[in-house]
Amino acid sequence: MYKPYETTFKSQKLTIKEKLMNISFCYVLFICVLAAIGITMLYSAANGHWRPWALNQLVRFGAGLGIMLFFAMVDIRILLRYAYVFYFFTLFLLIVVEISGHVGMGAQRWINLGFFKLQPSELMKVALVLALARYFHTRSLQSIESLGGILPGLLLALVPAGLVIVQPDLGTGLMLLFTATAIFFVVGVQLWKFGVVAVGAIIFMPIAWAFLRDYQKDRVLTFLDPERDPLGAGYHIIQSKIALGSGGVFGKGFLKGTQSHLNFLPEKHTDFIFTMLSEEWGMIGAVFVILLNFCIVAYGYSFALKSSSYFGKVVAIGLTTNYFLYVSINTAMVLGLIPVVGIPLPLISYGGTVMLSIMASFGILLSVYINRNIQVGKE
Repeated sequence: MYKPYETTFKSQKLTIKEKLMNISFCYVLFICVLAAIGITMLYSAANGHWRPWALNQLVRFGAGLGIMLFFAMVDIRILLRYAYVFYFFTLFLLIVVEISGHVGMGAQRWINLGFFKLQPSELMKVALVLALARYFHTRSLQSIESLGGILPGLLLALVPAGLVIVQPDLGTGLMLLFTATAIFFVVGVQLWKFGVVAVGAIIFMPIAWAFLRDYQKDRVLTFLDPERDPLGAGYHIIQSKIALGSGGVFGKGFLKGTQSHLNFLPEKHTDFIFTMLSEEWGMIGAVFVILLNFCIVAYGYSFALKSSSYFGKVVAIGLTTNYFLYVSINTAMVLGLIPVVGIPLPLISYGGTVMLSIMASFGILLSVYINRNIQVGKE
């Protein structure tokens, strides 16, 4: 990516009214429609009841809209100024999780706040993008070409990814690394360095296999042969494929999905909600949801192209890539194209921290778009 030298710091400051007038309302509409579909599917997952999932999701989305609007109104220069503060605070929360985190489903990933279980790894997906964007914002292309120029950025990504992987949460840890890789690519790191890392990863794979938990190994082996344990490790993906296929083109109808409502489909309100949606609404509904997500991703990358700030460009690309990874990994997982890794489908799967962190990232993307004509100087 071409990096302009931004030595000026414009004093231009938009009023709240100007910011509201500059919001991309089509982008917000796509987000609201997708969230409405998610709440509808959670209503169906509970057999036509608002509790325990749909009502909570509606409340969380309402709170998320407030968070999105708040970050949309924040000056992009403030995001730059406090990027490291947010990153190190979130890193501290990850360390707290390692020491005294709440354990659920065999993993230690949450901080129990009483009224809410906070998952810092989800916040880190946003914090890492902001920190890397700030770091590369202050570096020239010449420095990025040297090992010393990219090493601090590597550490910014590897430390939280390592903390997340040992929780254990391999899927989220890999998402952090993939998002960081996309940022390293767009800021101009040479391709041969990616090649070296890829070769090293391939060589290291047999060693990494020995460190995987038993259930993680089962997921990989089940991906290669789902029939090896049809009532155990392979049960999720086999039932997912049955539900996907039974939906046909137009689906069985709302509240009429047999695999989900007869409880053959596990985790129907979280990781496998796209399967339930496909069973009830068919291929038409599934394609519609994918197209909505495509529009959200396309808008995010367009915000990056329109931003005159290098910091804004990197932030928009990083956050949009993170969202794209959510969608692509979840849909590929339920289709059996990759091993099950426990990545939810944004705005549709039931979740608290995921919903709020995604809405915050949407707000930051809107801030990049609203402040697209403002140059950001080096601080």
